[in-house]
Amino acid sequence: MKVFVYRNLTKKCFSIMALEGERKGRVIAHRMFVDLTDAVFKVREAGRQRVLKTGHKNVHAGVVGQWSDTLNSILTPITTAVRYNPKVSGDFTTEDGAPIKRAKFVELSGGKYIFAGGIEQ
Repeated sequence: MKVFVYRNLTKKCFSIMALEGERKGRVIAHRMFVDLTDAVFKVREAGRQRVLKTGHKNVHAGVVGQWSDTLNSILTPITTAVRYNPKVSGDFTTEDGAPIKRAKFVELSGGKYIFAGGIEQ
């Protein structure tokens, strides 16, 4: 199932929103750990600008990808840490600051960490 996953600051976990099916546009689950394949990192620039202007956080960035709730973990090495800070960049970045747009595999863990493998910049 194609989903949009974002960090939920209130619940301190990841929220998973369906992008297809009968529950399209609705949050269908909250998880501490989420594995995605064929991932695309998305940032809505208007939302980012609103954060910069007002200082109030809003949902404007996340990861779109294929998710299966039965998939426990991806068996491919995922070693690159990914970050997002709207005050620093309008992109998700690797630890060395290189922008990242896509990855074959993404693991969101602990409610706040993102790791990627098969990165396409």
